[in-house]
Amino acid sequence: MRIALFATCLADTMFPAAARSTVQLLERLGHEVVFPEAQTCCGQMHVNTGYQDQARSLVRRYVRTFEPHDLVVAPSGSCVGSIRHQHAMIAGDPTLAARAEAVASRTYELSELLIDVLKIEDVGAYYPHRVTYHPTCHSLRVLRVGDRPLRLLRQVRGLDLVELPAAEQCCGFGGTFSVKNADTSTAMLADKIQHVLDTGADVCAAGDASCLMHIGGGLSRLRVGVKTVHLAEILASTELEARL
Repeated sequence: MRIALFATCLADTMFPAAARSTVQLLERLGHEVVFPEAQTCCGQMHVNTGYQDQARSLVRRYVRTFEPHDLVVAPSGSCVGSIRHQHAMIAGDPTLAARAEAVASRTYELSELLIDVLKIEDVGAYYPHRVTYHPTCHSLRVLRVGDRPLRLLRQVRGLDLVELPAAEQCCGFGGTFSVKNADTSTAMLADKIQHVLDTGADVCAAGDASCLMHIGGGLSRLRVGVKTVHLAEILASTELEARL
């Protein structure tokens, strides 16, 4: 199967391992992954802060870039949520809205693609660490991915998956929310970090680099030795790599 990768802004600029691991995983499973070079931002941050005209040009670019492809995957519940629920809504033109809806219908977050499209839960991964999983707000509430990431993690060899207390609570990032409401965001982050530490996990995993950036920043300042790792990186890991 031929799959187009939408890397997302954060993966492109700050967390390239998430995008690389997505490609590595899908190629290991026997699929061809292509990277359309014309891709840029999905426009979510523009929509969420009221800049719809600027977002509309990004919707046009996304549609133009990914329309030729039958399947699109992104290592981000947040961006896929925006593509599915915002693109057609803010298109401002019925023709563009219809095209955006069509492309969005074949754009998937990684765990959705693996379980719903490729029909696979055991991807042959090996990751010998104690891991807790944070279900990000957009993947949980907008995409409704449910337990798909957990089903994938439960099949990873060597991985000790521990439940995160109050897992459904937001980490406090929320894009510009963390800037405009810094005190509230910090308090929410403190709660999330305490829950992570309560699990005794070595690693906090999630499907969104934005939340991992926020949680990882808090953990690093505490110097507790707990890492944040994208779901794609865990699923791409193999026993051979662990030995190297």
